[in-house]
Amino acid sequence: MIPPLPDLILEPLLRAALIEDLGSHGDITTRTVIPHGTRAQGRIRAREAGTASGMALAALAFRLIDPDLRLNVLVPDGTGFDAGATLASIEGDAAAILSAERVALNFAGRLSGIATMTAAFVAGTRGTHTRITCTRKTTPGLRLVEKQAVLHGGGFNHRVSLSDAILIKDNHIAAAGGIGPVLRAVKARASHMMRVEIEVDDLDQLAQVLDEGGAHVVLLDNMDDTTLARAVEMGQGRVVLEASGNMVLDRIARVAATGVDYISVGALTHSVRVLDLGLDL
Repeated sequence: MIPPLPDLILEPLLRAALIEDLGSHGDITTRTVIPHGTRAQGRIRAREAGTASGMALAALAFRLIDPDLRLNVLVPDGTGFDAGATLASIEGDAAAILSAERVALNFAGRLSGIATMTAAFVAGTRGTHTRITCTRKTTPGLRLVEKQAVLHGGGFNHRVSLSDAILIKDNHIAAAGGIGPVLRAVKARASHMMRVEIEVDDLDQLAQVLDEGGAHVVLLDNMDDTTLARAVEMGQGRVVLEASGNMVLDRIARVAATGVDYISVGALTHSVRVLDLGLDL
């Protein structure tokens, strides 16, 4: 069970989305055609199979429009479901339900899409110790909830922000003058509490990192499967190894079989397809 994010974090996201959708005059369609005081019951249904995420945000979207709306989540975040499943039921003022509908479904559909895609990638690692992790390639402003959706799909989180850990990329190495200088700088200046990861493009760079020391994790960038397997042999458990670059679903099982510890997949958040969910009154 993944602990939910607190409403204190979620409310600003939902409020901004609701304000954007309601515009300057509110839901004029609903106000025009639905008699005041009309009550309704509805169900959020899945039009395709997947893994739930964002149900807590959907519930909060309805509550922010009308605290008296009664929403019952039937498929909690992190749970798989079949096409046609009812994910939640809702009852209350019809106008309030309709005014919050799109924002609620936007969040639930996108985040369920991330969880569903993550679950598919995780399935590709079955039988290995390899873990699937996301990246910082997230929708601006939605990083926390998108990374939460990755957890709901069975994946793991990489850094949430630049302040979480030291990750030395190729541009850091170029600007600092090489692998040796950056790792020596880390050993001289970094807190003993800080984890250190460094990106390498080939096995020669990996050898330099292993000789120099100072890194806990090595990111193996855009290497083919044969090279990844050789990198695992070279590492011999001395560092955590993360494979990255061009990680499409049909390649995941082969990469996991090389013995790498992690596979980072930017597509989990930057190229996800929104899951098809609908609200029927």
